[in-house]
Amino acid sequence: MRTVRFGIIGCGLMGREFASAAARWCHLPEMKVRPQIVAVCDAKPEPMEWFSQNFPSIKLATTDYRQILADESVEAVYCAVPHNQHKDVYCDILAAGKHLMGEKPFGIDKLANDAINAAIAAHPGLLVRCSSEFPFFPGAQRIARMLDAGAFGKIIEVAGGLLHSSDLDLDKPINWKRMIEFNGEYGCMGDLGMHACHFPFRAGFIPRNVRAILSKIVTERPDGKGGRAACLTWDNATLFCEAAESPDADGFPLALKTHRIAPGETDTWYIEILGAKMSARFSTKNPRRLEVMEYRNGVQAWQQIDTGQDTAFKTITGSIFEFGFSDAILQMWAAFLHELAEGRPAGRFAGCATPQEAALSHRLFTAALESHKNHATVAL
Repeated sequence: MRTVRFGIIGCGLMGREFASAAARWCHLPEMKVRPQIVAVCDAKPEPMEWFSQNFPSIKLATTDYRQILADESVEAVYCAVPHNQHKDVYCDILAAGKHLMGEKPFGIDKLANDAINAAIAAHPGLLVRCSSEFPFFPGAQRIARMLDAGAFGKIIEVAGGLLHSSDLDLDKPINWKRMIEFNGEYGCMGDLGMHACHFPFRAGFIPRNVRAILSKIVTERPDGKGGRAACLTWDNATLFCEAAESPDADGFPLALKTHRIAPGETDTWYIEILGAKMSARFSTKNPRRLEVMEYRNGVQAWQQIDTGQDTAFKTITGSIFEFGFSDAILQMWAAFLHELAEGRPAGRFAGCATPQEAALSHRLFTAALESHKNHATVAL
């Protein structure tokens, strides 16, 4: 089995999730390639201790990411740093000749994203992908197969999004995701938007325009030092788009939500597609359940299907057992490693989000800022 040696830059929550996925790689019995974490980097030494304690393969732990890039044993990098660092760090990773899995949104704004895309174009031999795990849930994969089979017929309407309620606690101290200098003007769109966009974009539902409603619900939070700090980023974004499957095709409504303050939600991703022949919807709020409606003999009735382990990449788990977030992370990383080893994704919806999809999200979010500011529909 081929081993790809990884460095991790940014040892926070998602860095630990990747490391955990690498530790249970034997869960994927048909994979011919595996990751090995050999280097980690964080601005503070403390987060790296967990990695060093649990992964003896790590030979380098540093607060200077350039040391990882200079290490010839490192073939690929997973980078999870604040958005304001994406341009410099991602471009440095590519200049060092390392494959890259980066966190969304691939740049704090469109100018930063353009610079990253220029660096990608200058290094065509490197695999570069954007982290987005939710489309790997079995319910979403089943809908993907329906799309590939043309089961929906003419698309009537599509909705998708990611909903949080973590910021409903008004006493939660502010962090970098609520600071415009680190998170950017996009606010919740930059941090959550690729999750909402990945599946519709991959399906070919391309927005032509957008009318955005953005909300700043909490204007200040505790600063963690006994005082208060202003919250300048958008908490919630609702985007109403006209989308189409090709430039000359009829348009249909595409509604995308990225909400940090969604009462009753902890971490809910959803996709709903209404078609002239069939409709389907899936939400991680009930991760086993896929809802499908086929139109037969004039009858319209939603049916519920339990999906189990119906995954893009085979696992050792029995097909009847439930699937969760850590399983989605494992599937996403299997997709990245498969494409790195084979030169192509295992299938249209069995591949990670691409730089092109990230670039489209930047055009959408930039237009959304203009739309909200001017109370107008903005063309993409």
